Amino acid sequence: MVQLADQPGRFITVEGSEGAGKSTNISVLCAALDAEGIDYYCTREPGGTAFAEEIRELLLKPREERFDDLTELLLIFAARRQHVVNVIQPRITTGQWVVCDRFTDATYAYQGSGRGLPLEWIDTLRLWVQGSLEPDITLYLDLAPEVGAARIADRELDRLEREQRAFFEAVRQGYLELASRNSRIRIIDASQNLTDVGRQVRAAIEEFLRSLSGEGH
Repeated sequence: MVQLADQPGRFITVEGSEGAGKSTNISVLCAALDAEGIDYYCTREPGGTAFAEEIRELLLKPREERFDDLTELLLIFAARRQHVVNVIQPRITTGQWVVCDRFTDATYAYQGSGRGLPLEWIDTLRLWVQGSLEPDITLYLDLAPEVGAARIADRELDRLEREQRAFFEAVRQGYLELASRNSRIRIIDASQNLTDVGRQVRAAIEEFLRSLSGEGH
Protein backbone atom coordinates (compact mmCIF):
# COMPACT_ATOMS: atom_id res chain seq x y z
CA MET A 1 0.00 0.00 0.00
CA VAL A 2 1.27 3.46 -0.88
CA GLN A 3 1.68 5.46 2.32
CA LEU A 4 0.24 8.94 1.94
CA ALA A 5 1.20 11.90 4.05
CA ASP A 6 -1.59 13.73 5.84
CA GLN A 7 -3.42 15.18 2.87
CA PRO A 8 -6.72 16.97 2.51
CA GLY A 9 -9.33 15.34 0.33
CA ARG A 10 -8.46 15.11 -3.34
CA PHE A 11 -10.60 15.77 -6.38
CA ILE A 12 -10.37 13.36 -9.33
CA THR A 13 -12.36 13.83 -12.53
CA VAL A 14 -12.89 11.55 -15.51
CA GLU A 15 -13.70 13.05 -18.91
CA GLY A 16 -14.57 11.66 -22.32
CA SER A 17 -17.11 11.78 -25.09
CA GLU A 18 -19.96 9.35 -25.63
CA GLY A 19 -18.90 5.72 -25.84
CA ALA A 20 -15.48 6.31 -24.30
CA GLY A 21 -16.17 3.99 -21.36
CA LYS A 22 -16.23 6.45 -18.48
CA SER A 23 -18.45 4.34 -16.23
CA THR A 24 -16.37 1.19 -16.70
CA ASN A 25 -13.09 2.97 -16.07
CA ILE A 26 -14.38 4.90 -13.09
CA SER A 27 -14.96 1.45 -11.57
CA VAL A 28 -11.32 0.59 -12.33
CA LEU A 29 -10.17 3.85 -10.76
CA CYS A 30 -12.28 3.29 -7.65
CA ALA A 31 -10.94 -0.23 -7.27
CA ALA A 32 -7.41 1.24 -7.23
CA LEU A 33 -8.47 3.66 -4.48
CA ASP A 34 -10.08 0.82 -2.55
CA ALA A 35 -6.80 -1.10 -2.71
CA GLU A 36 -5.06 1.84 -1.03
CA GLY A 37 -7.71 2.18 1.68
CA ILE A 38 -8.72 5.65 0.49
CA ASP A 39 -12.12 6.99 1.53
CA TYR A 40 -13.81 8.40 -1.56
CA TYR A 41 -17.20 9.43 -2.91
CA CYS A 42 -18.35 8.96 -6.52
CA THR A 43 -20.58 11.50 -8.22
CA ARG A 44 -21.36 12.90 -11.66
CA GLU A 45 -22.14 15.99 -13.71
CA PRO A 46 -24.51 17.36 -14.61
CA GLY A 47 -26.09 16.11 -11.41
CA GLY A 48 -24.80 14.96 -8.06
CA THR A 49 -27.62 16.41 -5.94
CA ALA A 50 -31.39 15.96 -6.15
CA PHE A 51 -31.88 19.44 -7.63
CA ALA A 52 -28.90 19.16 -9.97
CA GLU A 53 -30.24 15.82 -11.22
CA GLU A 54 -33.50 17.56 -12.14
CA ILE A 55 -31.47 20.08 -14.15
CA ARG A 56 -29.69 17.15 -15.81
CA GLU A 57 -33.05 15.83 -16.96
CA LEU A 58 -33.89 19.22 -18.46
CA LEU A 59 -30.56 19.30 -20.28
CA LEU A 60 -30.60 15.80 -21.73
CA LYS A 61 -34.26 15.22 -22.59
CA PRO A 62 -34.87 15.41 -26.37
CA ARG A 63 -37.37 18.13 -27.22
CA GLU A 64 -38.85 19.95 -30.20
CA GLU A 65 -38.23 23.43 -28.83
CA ARG A 66 -34.85 24.85 -29.81
CA PHE A 67 -32.48 24.72 -26.85
CA ASP A 68 -30.47 27.93 -26.84
CA ASP A 69 -26.74 27.40 -26.36
CA LEU A 70 -26.43 30.04 -23.64
CA THR A 71 -29.42 28.55 -21.82
CA GLU A 72 -27.59 25.21 -21.89
CA LEU A 73 -24.43 26.78 -20.49
CA LEU A 74 -26.25 28.57 -17.67
CA LEU A 75 -28.15 25.45 -16.65
CA ILE A 76 -24.93 23.44 -16.53
CA PHE A 77 -23.32 25.97 -14.21
CA ALA A 78 -26.46 26.21 -12.08
CA ALA A 79 -26.31 22.45 -11.54
CA ARG A 80 -22.56 22.68 -10.91
CA ARG A 81 -23.01 25.33 -8.23
CA GLN A 82 -25.43 23.10 -6.33
CA HIS A 83 -23.03 20.21 -6.70
CA VAL A 84 -19.93 22.12 -5.59
CA VAL A 85 -21.58 23.77 -2.59
CA ASN A 86 -23.53 20.77 -1.32
CA VAL A 87 -21.34 17.80 -2.22
CA ILE A 88 -17.86 18.33 -3.65
CA GLN A 89 -16.41 21.10 -1.49
CA PRO A 90 -17.78 19.85 1.85
CA ARG A 91 -16.41 16.35 1.30
CA ILE A 92 -12.98 17.55 0.19
CA THR A 93 -12.83 19.91 3.16
CA THR A 94 -13.39 17.02 5.58
CA GLY A 95 -10.62 14.99 3.93
CA GLN A 96 -12.68 12.67 1.75
CA TRP A 97 -11.68 12.16 -1.89
CA VAL A 98 -14.21 12.89 -4.63
CA VAL A 99 -14.34 11.07 -7.97
CA CYS A 100 -16.51 12.89 -10.49
CA ASP A 101 -17.78 11.77 -13.90
CA ARG A 102 -17.13 15.04 -15.81
CA PHE A 103 -16.59 18.56 -14.50
CA THR A 104 -15.75 21.96 -16.00
CA ASP A 105 -13.36 20.57 -18.62
CA ALA A 106 -16.47 19.09 -20.24
CA THR A 107 -18.01 22.56 -20.41
CA TYR A 108 -14.99 23.98 -22.20
CA ALA A 109 -15.05 21.04 -24.62
CA TYR A 110 -18.80 20.77 -25.26
CA GLN A 111 -20.13 24.29 -24.88
CA GLY A 112 -16.88 26.08 -25.77
CA SER A 113 -15.39 24.04 -28.59
CA GLY A 114 -18.54 22.15 -29.58
CA ARG A 115 -21.11 24.96 -29.40
CA GLY A 116 -18.67 27.74 -30.14
CA LEU A 117 -19.57 29.83 -27.09
CA PRO A 118 -16.92 32.39 -26.03
CA LEU A 119 -14.42 30.85 -23.64
CA GLU A 120 -14.46 34.12 -21.70
CA TRP A 121 -18.06 33.41 -20.72
CA ILE A 122 -17.07 30.00 -19.39
CA ASP A 123 -14.07 31.49 -17.59
CA THR A 124 -16.30 33.99 -15.81
CA LEU A 125 -18.94 31.46 -14.81
CA ARG A 126 -16.27 29.03 -13.65
CA LEU A 127 -14.85 31.62 -11.25
CA TRP A 128 -18.28 32.58 -9.94
CA VAL A 129 -19.42 29.00 -9.45
CA GLN A 130 -16.34 27.12 -8.22
CA GLY A 131 -13.81 29.76 -7.24
CA SER A 132 -10.38 28.19 -6.90
CA LEU A 133 -11.69 24.61 -6.87
CA GLU A 134 -9.99 22.53 -9.59
CA PRO A 135 -9.40 18.79 -9.99
CA ASP A 136 -6.09 17.44 -8.70
CA ILE A 137 -5.97 15.01 -11.63
CA THR A 138 -8.17 14.43 -14.66
CA LEU A 139 -8.25 11.29 -16.78
CA TYR A 140 -9.41 12.05 -20.31
CA LEU A 141 -10.57 8.97 -22.21
CA ASP A 142 -9.77 9.86 -25.80
CA LEU A 143 -11.76 8.18 -28.57
CA ALA A 144 -12.56 8.97 -32.20
CA PRO A 145 -16.23 10.08 -32.50
CA GLU A 146 -17.09 7.40 -35.07
CA VAL A 147 -15.89 4.68 -32.70
CA GLY A 148 -17.87 6.17 -29.82
CA ALA A 149 -21.00 6.43 -31.97
CA ALA A 150 -20.73 2.76 -32.92
CA ARG A 151 -20.42 1.75 -29.26
CA ILE A 152 -23.67 3.49 -28.26
CA ALA A 153 -25.65 2.76 -31.42
CA ASP A 154 -27.92 0.22 -29.71
CA ARG A 155 -29.17 2.49 -26.94
CA GLU A 156 -31.71 5.31 -26.81
CA LEU A 157 -29.80 8.54 -27.30
CA ASP A 158 -30.26 11.67 -25.21
CA ARG A 159 -30.35 15.20 -26.63
CA LEU A 160 -26.57 15.67 -26.64
CA GLU A 161 -25.82 12.20 -27.95
CA ARG A 162 -27.95 13.01 -31.01
CA GLU A 163 -25.60 15.77 -32.17
CA GLN A 164 -23.82 15.53 -35.52
CA ARG A 165 -20.36 14.03 -36.03
CA ALA A 166 -18.81 17.49 -36.59
CA PHE A 167 -19.93 18.52 -33.11
CA PHE A 168 -18.15 15.58 -31.50
CA GLU A 169 -15.05 16.16 -33.60
CA ALA A 170 -14.93 19.72 -32.21
CA VAL A 171 -15.50 18.42 -28.67
CA ARG A 172 -12.60 15.98 -29.03
CA GLN A 173 -10.29 18.71 -30.30
CA GLY A 174 -11.37 20.88 -27.38
CA TYR A 175 -10.40 18.18 -24.91
CA LEU A 176 -7.04 17.61 -26.61
CA GLU A 177 -6.29 21.34 -26.56
CA LEU A 178 -7.09 21.45 -22.84
CA ALA A 179 -4.80 18.50 -22.22
CA SER A 180 -1.97 20.12 -24.18
CA ARG A 181 -2.11 23.14 -21.86
CA ASN A 182 -2.69 21.42 -18.53
CA SER A 183 -0.43 18.82 -16.95
CA ARG A 184 -3.14 17.56 -14.59
CA ILE A 185 -5.00 16.06 -17.59
CA ARG A 186 -3.74 12.59 -18.48
CA ILE A 187 -4.78 11.29 -21.90
CA ILE A 188 -5.96 7.67 -21.90
CA ASP A 189 -6.26 5.90 -25.26
CA ALA A 190 -9.82 4.59 -25.01
CA SER A 191 -9.75 2.91 -28.44
CA GLN A 192 -7.99 -0.13 -26.98
CA ASN A 193 -9.65 -3.13 -25.38
CA LEU A 194 -11.06 -2.80 -21.86
CA THR A 195 -8.10 -4.57 -20.25
CA ASP A 196 -5.54 -2.25 -21.82
CA VAL A 197 -7.58 0.88 -21.10
CA GLY A 198 -7.97 -0.22 -17.49
CA ARG A 199 -4.23 -0.76 -17.28
CA GLN A 200 -3.65 2.84 -18.41
CA VAL A 201 -6.13 4.12 -15.84
CA ARG A 202 -4.50 2.19 -13.00
CA ALA A 203 -1.04 3.35 -14.05
CA ALA A 204 -2.13 7.01 -14.07
CA ILE A 205 -3.73 6.77 -10.63
CA GLU A 206 -0.81 4.86 -9.15
CA GLU A 207 1.58 7.52 -10.46
CA PHE A 208 -0.61 10.21 -8.90
CA LEU A 209 -0.62 8.41 -5.55
CA ARG A 210 3.15 8.05 -5.61
CA SER A 211 3.51 11.76 -6.28
CA LEU A 212 1.45 12.51 -3.18
CA SER A 213 3.52 10.21 -1.00
CA GLY A 214 6.77 11.70 -2.26
CA GLU A 215 7.82 8.59 -4.15
CA GLY A 216 7.27 10.32 -7.47
CA HIS A 217 9.89 13.03 -6.81
